[in-house]
Amino acid sequence: MCHRLLALLLPALLLSATPVYAGSEEKTVTLPIPPASLEEWYKPANKRQVWLHTMFRLRRSMQAVTQYSALEDRELLTKWAGKLVKDYNSIGDMVPEWRDELETEWAERLLAAAEALDKPVIERALFRLGKSCTGCHREYRAITAALYRTPDFSVVTVEDQETLEDMSYEDTMEGLSISLNRIVIALADQDIKAAKSARQKLVSRLDNLAGSCASCHKDEASREQILGNTNKGKLEKLGTLLEAGDIKESRHAVGDIAVSICARCHGTHRTLSDLREFIVKSE
Repeated sequence: MCHRLLALLLPALLLSATPVYAGSEEKTVTLPIPPASLEEWYKPANKRQVWLHTMFRLRRSMQAVTQYSALEDRELLTKWAGKLVKDYNSIGDMVPEWRDELETEWAERLLAAAEALDKPVIERALFRLGKSCTGCHREYRAITAALYRTPDFSVVTVEDQETLEDMSYEDTMEGLSISLNRIVIALADQDIKAAKSARQKLVSRLDNLAGSCASCHKDEASREQILGNTNKGKLEKLGTLLEAGDIKESRHAVGDIAVSICARCHGTHRTLSDLREFIVKSE
C-alpha cells in the first residue's frame, strides 16, 4: 500500500502495538500517522527533499537569530528572522492540516522584535516557535522517517548473477543468514569442507546484494562502507584461514564479518524498515 493511501485512511487514528513484557501487564504503544499532504514534500513524490531542507533551514535560522540577538546586530538579526518566519509559515502551506498548530502570531512578533532589537520579546518568540517544533517532532518525526525516509524493501529485487533470476529482498536476506550460519555450524563441527562451500555461497550472495544496493547508493563511499573492498578482504581472509584449517581464527573472522557487514547494514536500515512494515501491515 502506498504511503498516501495509508495516510488517507488513517489521518487521525492511532495504530496500536501491544508488546508483552515478562512479569508485567501488557503495554500499548500508539503511533500517530502524519497527514497525507506531507508525502508531497518527500522523494519520490517530489524531486527534492523539500520538507527536510525546510526543517534544516529553520534550525539554522533559529540559531542565527539567537546569535545575532546576543550580538545586537540588527541588520543580520532582521535578515535571519525574515528567513525563519518565511520557512515557518510555509509549513502551513505545505501541510494545511497543521496550519492551526503553528504559532504564526509569534512568528510575526519575532520579526517585529528583530527590527526593534527587542531582546526579551525575541527570546519569548523563539521559545514559542521552538515549542511548536518540538511538539510536532515528538509526535511525528520517528514515524515520518519510517514512512518517507526508509526504502520499501518489499518492492526491491536482487538479481542472481548466476541464474539472472530476480529474487525478493526477503529471500535474499534469508539466504545470507543461512549461508553465514552454515559456516558457523560447520566450524563448530570441524567440517572445513562444508565451511568452505558455505563461505563461497555467502560471497556469491553478497555480490548479488551489492548490485541491488548500488541502485540507491550511487556514491562509491556509501557502498564501500559495507560491501566494499575492506569487507571483501575480510571474506578473503576467512577463505585463507579455512584453506589453512584454522578453525579458531576462522570463527573469529566469521564474527567480524557478521558485525561489519550484517549488523552494520541492519543498524542503518532494519529498525526503521521493520517499523515501516509494521505500520503498513497494521492498516
